[in-house]
Amino acid sequence: MKYIGIIPARYASSRFPGKPLANLCHKSVIHRVYEQASKALDTLLVATDDERIYNAVEAFEGKVVMTRTDHRCGTDRCLEAYMAITTPQWREQNDNTTVIINIQGDEPFIQPEQIQTLIDCFEQNPDTQIATLVRPFTAEDTLEDLENPNTPKVAWSEKTGNALLFSRSVIPHMRGVNKEEWLNKGKYYRHVGIYAYRADILQQITQLPPTPLEQTESLEQLRWLENGYKIQIGITHTPTIGIDTPVSRPSIPSVRFAALETAVTISIAIKT
Repeated sequence: MKYIGIIPARYASSRFPGKPLANLCHKSVIHRVYEQASKALDTLLVATDDERIYNAVEAFEGKVVMTRTDHRCGTDRCLEAYMAITTPQWREQNDNTTVIINIQGDEPFIQPEQIQTLIDCFEQNPDTQIATLVRPFTAEDTLEDLENPNTPKVAWSEKTGNALLFSRSVIPHMRGVNKEEWLNKGKYYRHVGIYAYRADILQQITQLPPTPLEQTESLEQLRWLENGYKIQIGITHTPTIGIDTPVSRPSIPSVRFAALETAVTISIAIKT
């Protein structure tokens, strides 16, 4: 298998415009993401829709391609970037043995081991179509963490290793057990939003229209499940720390940095 890492990076953001260019300990967020991902991948590029991000990546000698501004999600942007760096003849020969790894552009602390876990999903099972990561809830988590709708949960089969369902609700529901005991008595997993797709599968899933479950939960991976695609699960025990908003909150660690011309304090939210 050949592995290509793609980091979608938009400038526009409702919560934090210009986030990829924000200064995090003397380097931009996108630079930090690139450095971390390059420890696990030989082929890596940024896919952006903004000239400022494009120029910033070129300045630190990273690989970057310009993409359209109208993509509905990072998955679609990854496809455009992949098509831009390959030829039809190359894709015809290599699509089913090439894996695209979609790395979020606001994850400067992503660990190479997490990317390797995704790679292992394909190395250990040649039939893998799509892979993603989950992290178990632990005794350190609270019921509030479990019930947080901003933390998608995953039900998956330990027999097949495939995802069964993603939801913002708590899954599975433990019938007859007080919910205060769910974390002690059940197994719960939070979704970690990094994906890998075989290139031929990526081209297929980006052509699918939205589905009812996807629209209800606002989770694009449900579209793939509803259309019969299989999502292999890899387990990580490392918290994923992502740049969330330019608002500092005392209950979580914060990092002070300059975003373009203005110095701001941002929160680092432990993403799930």
